[in-house]
Amino acid sequence: MTELEKMIAGELYNAGDVELVAARSKARQLFTQYNAASYDDKETKTAMLKQLLGNFKGNIDIQSPFYCDYGFNITAGDNLFLNFNCIILDCARVTFGDNVFLAPNVQLYTAYHPLIAAERIKGPEYAAPITIGDNVWLGGGVIVCPGVTIGDNTTIGAGSVVTKDIPANVVAVGNPCRVIRSL
Repeated sequence: MTELEKMIAGELYNAGDVELVAARSKARQLFTQYNAASYDDKETKTAMLKQLLGNFKGNIDIQSPFYCDYGFNITAGDNLFLNFNCIILDCARVTFGDNVFLAPNVQLYTAYHPLIAAERIKGPEYAAPITIGDNVWLGGGVIVCPGVTIGDNTTIGAGSVVTKDIPANVVAVGNPCRVIRSL
């Protein structure tokens, strides 16, 4: 099994693997070009996103700067909006539903490391997918941790750190993020 296959499968993998380093380098070249392109040049920006991202259905608007690890693990439904300075560490799949809005400085982290220091300092890491349902809004500065699913029609308040799944049709806030009311 290759390191890429291990990464996608959620197994311990070596991020320093030549294939993975090359894939991250390609993504960095693409998002650097994307970030440098004129805001008004939608045709160029869309073409770059088609090269960078795994798949997206329709309308997508990502404000620069935008950063990701690989890009190919990011998929989106229709009408995705990512505001300034969004960071997605997509070592595992990151899936956005339809009508998803991310405020500035949102960070999605699929990567994580062994808890035991002796294992962690050797360098290998894990990844767990993030799934964001339809009609979700993540407020400014939200951090979503590995393995989290956020249900449809949910709002996550600014500055929240989402460490566990959040159900559909709720408002959730805080660190750690918790449901404060149903919608």
